[in-house]
Amino acid sequence: MGLDDELKHKAEELKGKAKEAYGKVTDDKSTEAKGQAEQAGAKIKQAGDKIKDEIDDERHR
Repeated sequence: MGLDDELKHKAEELKGKAKEAYGKVTDDKSTEAKGQAEQAGAKIKQAGDKIKDEIDDERHR
């Protein structure tokens, strides 16, 4: 997987963390939940990146 995708997915996770924190500070449960959902989505993408990297590594052995 390309480094650009990995960085993009990590940035999505950090954006979700920031949104969750903002929701907590402002007592906005909707924004907090959206932030948590964004983090979860980014982590799933990161897991997919890791699996693709491992498959590529195996192919090149």
